[in-house]
Amino acid sequence: MDQGRSKPDLIIFDCDGVLVDSELLSCRCLSEVLAEFGIVLSAEQALELFLGRSTKAIEQHYRDLGQAVPDGFLPRLKSHVLKTFEGSLQPIPGIAAVMSELRAPFCVASSSDIDRVSLSLDVTGLRGLFDGQIYTAQMVKHGKPAPDLFLYAASKMGAQPARTLVIEDSVSGVLAAKAAGMTVWGFVGGSHYRARDGLAILSAAGADRVFAHMNDFWKEA
Repeated sequence: MDQGRSKPDLIIFDCDGVLVDSELLSCRCLSEVLAEFGIVLSAEQALELFLGRSTKAIEQHYRDLGQAVPDGFLPRLKSHVLKTFEGSLQPIPGIAAVMSELRAPFCVASSSDIDRVSLSLDVTGLRGLFDGQIYTAQMVKHGKPAPDLFLYAASKMGAQPARTLVIEDSVSGVLAAKAAGMTVWGFVGGSHYRARDGLAILSAAGADRVFAHMNDFWKEA
């Protein structure tokens, strides 16, 4: 598929940082909960290490350092994130308008667990747009940057990878989409890119196009 010149048969949206402006909130929650367990990690460090990654990746990171997170860490993190999202989460500006104009089928494929994705879409009023077409890293063996999740979503939606467009905000997501043989557009309109060069970051990862405003969705790069 040649970027915007040929319409895709399927569009896969990441959730965090693409549909909802959640990444800074998530990283702050991670930093705060780790601190409760005696592990120091700033929100900025969390963003660099875990943007677009699953909680399995967090656990693996600390296992590799010989510093396994305690048993109560993941439940506490999930609780803190969900509570924070309920009070503060906002949709990415313009996303509902973009989705209302799409003619190709679309779905969500996220590294977050199904409870978090569902809450994110509920709180921001986007849930009804997806008609249950939500896929998460819990459904596959390997999360992003492996291609498994995107390939699984495309298979379930009946689309060929080469005819699939992915919208991603993270390096791991871009790598996963490219490994799956899909076209990927990097989105850098989330608040976590205000102080970072998203164009350079996602272009270097292999994004076919990078854009910062949802009203530019179908404009040429």
